[in-house]
Amino acid sequence: MLAKIEQLLQEIEGLNAKNTEELESLRIKYLSKKGIINALMADFRNVPAEQKKEVGMKLNELKNRTQARFSELKEAFETQESNAVELDLTRTAYPIELGTRHPLSIIRNEIIDIFHRMGFTIADGPEIEDDWHVFSSMNFPEDHPARDMQDTFFIESHPDIILRTHTSSVQSRVMETSQPPIRVICPGRVYRNEAISYRAHCFFHQVEGLYVDKNVSFTDLKQVLLQFAKEMFGSQTKIRLRPSYFPFTEPSAEMDISCDICGGTGCAFCKYTGWVEILGCGMVDPAVLDANGIDSKVYSGYAFGMGVERITNLKYKVKDLRMFSENDIRFLKEFEAAN
Repeated sequence: MLAKIEQLLQEIEGLNAKNTEELESLRIKYLSKKGIINALMADFRNVPAEQKKEVGMKLNELKNRTQARFSELKEAFETQESNAVELDLTRTAYPIELGTRHPLSIIRNEIIDIFHRMGFTIADGPEIEDDWHVFSSMNFPEDHPARDMQDTFFIESHPDIILRTHTSSVQSRVMETSQPPIRVICPGRVYRNEAISYRAHCFFHQVEGLYVDKNVSFTDLKQVLLQFAKEMFGSQTKIRLRPSYFPFTEPSAEMDISCDICGGTGCAFCKYTGWVEILGCGMVDPAVLDANGIDSKVYSGYAFGMGVERITNLKYKVKDLRMFSENDIRFLKEFEAAN
């Protein structure tokens, strides 16, 4: 029996297989209940007593070495299969779900595109601003309510440094460094100290516009805004301008569009008025031009500003403003077709 065991040990050392099926056949041959090693174990009872210790040790060595050899071959096959998967350049790629633009980005880009086609360029500025560019240069009196802590986020260690409450600060920076003609739009994020609810948030997005040149009139402003409304909401859209007040424009107005749900006949969305407010506008106050280094006796201009969230609500009928900043994937998926 010792000679048989030695012969099997040599066979096991040279054991090999071309594939996992062949390896399984060899395992059955050597290690199954009816295999060669189990047959030797069964024949062990016939070994003379004086040889049992030596033969028993050799049998255990044979069994352990055989199991170890099969483990080595199995691991080699698994590694080979794993490497084959990683290096298979012809394999179909895993499906990667494409993302979509945020609804605010969709509308912001549409607004920019409309005004770009009317000759406006984009201007940008810092979100952390000083009091001059946000308020003083825009003709805000020292005691104006917008300067109050209830509306503005102040940097505690620097009382003159604030988070901008409107993108008009960008207009101020443009007028400081440029001479007319100026025709810019200023998209960006702004901040106000307001309670968060379905209709208000502490941050939101604006697009403001400014045009300064010789002989600019309110008629020019009205025609630009009418063209914008028709391109954004449809050719059937009508507008109306209502007198209002803003520190940086005079005269000032708020612009409504005809409700595109009821066609102006009145519904719950427009509160049965047939009109929906979308922006504020007006002729640039001469004091603003002079404060920013532009001669108001030579030049005039108009300005307007709208909330991107407001326009997005009107386009997509989103009832809760908070949904824009919650990153709920179910909400964002609704805008896949709009990209």
